[in-house]
Amino acid sequence: MSTSGKKLIVPNMEKILERYERYSYAERQLVASESDPQGNWSIDYHRLKAKVELLQRNHRHYMGEELDSLSLKELQNLEQQLDTALKLIRSRKNQLMYESISELQRKEKAIQEQNAMLAKQIKEREKTVAQQQSQWGQQDHGLNSSFLLPQPPPCLNIGGTYQEDATEMRRNELDLTLEPIYSCHLGCFAA
Repeated sequence: MSTSGKKLIVPNMEKILERYERYSYAERQLVASESDPQGNWSIDYHRLKAKVELLQRNHRHYMGEELDSLSLKELQNLEQQLDTALKLIRSRKNQLMYESISELQRKEKAIQEQNAMLAKQIKEREKTVAQQQSQWGQQDHGLNSSFLLPQPPPCLNIGGTYQEDATEMRRNELDLTLEPIYSCHLGCFAA
C-alpha cells in the first residue's frame, strides 16, 4: 500500500509544481509588461511589420513578380511550392466535379424512376378507360336490344306533314307576338 500511495503522491506533486511554475512565469511576464508597455508594443510592431513584408514579398513571387533577385535554389523552392499548391487545387476541383457528377447521376436516376412510375400510371389509366368504354359499349348494346328508345309522340297529320304544320305554327306565334309592336310603330309614324 505504501508504494502505491507514493506513486499517487508524486504525480500530484509534479502537477502542483508545474502549475506553480506556470503561474509564477505568467506573473513575471505580467510585471515585466506593466513596467515597460511601450517596449513590448514596439517589439510586437516590428515583428508584425516583418511578417507583413515577408507575406507581401511571397505574394509577389507567387504572382511571378520580382523574380530577378531570387537564386536558383529559391526559384526551385518557389516552383515546388506552386506545384504542390496546383496539385491541391486540382485535387479539390476534381473532388467537387466528382461530387457534382454523382449528385447529377442521383437526380437523373430519381427522375427516370419517377418517369417510369408516371408511364406505368398512364398505362393503367388507359387500360381502365378502355375497360370502362368497353363496359359502357356492352351496356349500351344491351340497352338498345332489351329496351325500346322513346319515340316522338304521335301526331295527327291532317292535310299535310307534321314538320310543315309545326313550322307554320311557330311562324304564326311569332307574328302574333310581333304584330302589336309592329302595328304600334306604324301607328306612331302615321300620326
